[in-house]
Amino acid sequence: MIVTRNLYKTYQLGGVKVEALRGVSLDIMPGEFVAIMGASGSGKSTLMHVLGLLDRPDSGEYSLAGENVTTLSDKELALVRNQLVGFVFQQFHLLPRMSALENAELPLIYAGKRHLKQRAEKEMTEVGLKDRMFHKPNQLSGGQQQRVAIARSLVNEPSVIFADEPTGNLDTKSKEEIIAILKELNKKGKTIVIVTHENEIASHAKRIITMRDGQIISDKTVSCESRLSEAGFSGTENLVKDILSRSGSAVKGGMEFLDYLRQAISAMFSHKMRAFLSILGILIGVAAVIAMLAIGTGAKESIEKQLASLGSNLLVVRAGASKSGGVSLEAGTTTRFTLEDVTVIEKLKDYVKRVSPSVTGRAQIVYGNKNWNTQVQGVGVSYAQLRSSVPTVGRFFTEEEVKKRDKVALVGTTVAKEIFGNIKSVGKTIKINQINFRVIGVLPAKGTSGPQDQDDTVLIPITTSMYRLLGKQYIDSIYVEVKNADSTDAAQEAISALIIKQHRLITKDQQDSFSIFNMSDIKSTLTSTTDTMSLLLGAIAAISLLVGGIGIMNIMLVSVTERTREIGLRKAIGANNKDILVQFLIEAVLMSFIGGLAGIALGSGVSVLITLIAKWSVRVSLSSVLLATVFSLVVGVVFGLWPAKQASRLNPIEALRYE
Repeated sequence: MIVTRNLYKTYQLGGVKVEALRGVSLDIMPGEFVAIMGASGSGKSTLMHVLGLLDRPDSGEYSLAGENVTTLSDKELALVRNQLVGFVFQQFHLLPRMSALENAELPLIYAGKRHLKQRAEKEMTEVGLKDRMFHKPNQLSGGQQQRVAIARSLVNEPSVIFADEPTGNLDTKSKEEIIAILKELNKKGKTIVIVTHENEIASHAKRIITMRDGQIISDKTVSCESRLSEAGFSGTENLVKDILSRSGSAVKGGMEFLDYLRQAISAMFSHKMRAFLSILGILIGVAAVIAMLAIGTGAKESIEKQLASLGSNLLVVRAGASKSGGVSLEAGTTTRFTLEDVTVIEKLKDYVKRVSPSVTGRAQIVYGNKNWNTQVQGVGVSYAQLRSSVPTVGRFFTEEEVKKRDKVALVGTTVAKEIFGNIKSVGKTIKINQINFRVIGVLPAKGTSGPQDQDDTVLIPITTSMYRLLGKQYIDSIYVEVKNADSTDAAQEAISALIIKQHRLITKDQQDSFSIFNMSDIKSTLTSTTDTMSLLLGAIAAISLLVGGIGIMNIMLVSVTERTREIGLRKAIGANNKDILVQFLIEAVLMSFIGGLAGIALGSGVSVLITLIAKWSVRVSLSSVLLATVFSLVVGVVFGLWPAKQASRLNPIEALRYE
């Protein structure tokens, strides 16, 4: 079963080299019960670890069941440890968060045989713990814990059982029980190799090997009762090859995703506070991202709503030159626009879609015993579509009403509220500067734009305002809607050239006597500003998420340190590097994901509170939720990967010895 030739193993302890094994050669036949004895530091435990594939020799040959195992990869060694070898440790190495039965099942999980859990129940019954299966390790005596460890070593039906000081921490009665179990296993054909420093325990073995200073100094066969003949070796010589050939690609490990997930969840529940702190860091980061982006999105939509009220592809032609500090109004420096200019501009069919003149003034509105001072604006029929002012109630005035200078009016929502309250306003007669007007519609709500309330206005026909109400001979401004955004600049140049020609503006000063405002420029500036603000808010929030990720990495590194022995145990019973890597990585990602979901809920709640308390326009978008979720998962992967790699690279025996 076991053949070694000239095994050497040297450890570097500080600046001192310790030769733990010096040319050890031995043969162990199938079915033997071998005790390895020696004083502390004799090399017996090191030999056990090499034989059990927990450590590699520096030099020499080691064949297990006829296969040279010194050339196997880490994945192959993990597979052989899982299915051919069983371990019983002096410290028991039971996971405290799991029940006795779950501890016994662990090797089945790494073998991909979770469905055979009845094996664990059978072995627990065999070692006399049928009634204690669901107790945690801290609810069991030392002897009972060692029995659980024996049951764990047997679930995959190994051919060899290695026991390292299995009775070292037990009382006399428990020692006898454990030795009785090992002897019974040997009678059933299991090869037992036990390391002990007690003659009393070694006396139960059929063969005693004594070591000193890393060498075998005696090898005595006490009894041949359970030792198989050399011919019996033929039944075991291909065990390792069979295991590797049956597994094929399964050398990479037999665990499934659900097994990894269960292990990760179990680890999180066993360290609730540590997991909570990790989740809290991501939760705050994601909540900040959601809330910040919601504020940015809300602000952007609010600005876009205000921009929509201006109309699309809009040019505004105004009298007077645009000067730094205000509009130049000196005599001879202002072009006076008339309705004829509107007609001329309308003829630019290649560029212009709609045109509306506008005059503005203040007036007193009276209805019954209520009055209100507001802005009155005279406009053309096209103003409704051009400035997004199609009434929500009633109608807009017609070309016929403009020609007849009819006294009809549309009121903004602020005016309607102040003058009419809850009374229906359409059809009512109001006085504007003592002149009766019939209300024919209510304008859509547009909100405020800076200090100006866009809903505090009354619209009347341009001719009525000029000739009946405000007494103006000239137009204050001309609104021009360009056919498409791409031709806005060309339309601006064409209108400018037309006005210069129409008003015979020859000199540079004369040509500066009017101005054309391109509202698209204002829109793009505001949009760019809101985009920058959203990006800035998102970046600030992302820093919070980054800090949360660093927190996860730190806590996972602490977790790796705290669980070093657990990692060593998992490797000893068959976990390979990938199993450990994936398990720790899933833990990190799971904490990030939970933190992300909780952060989405918190961020959405904060956004709602901001809307209710501060009255800001805030909106949580699906894109921000997806972004935060994906980002939290990425943080889990990125910051969990390094601790997971650190865990997966641990040497099994060094991890088991970790203090």
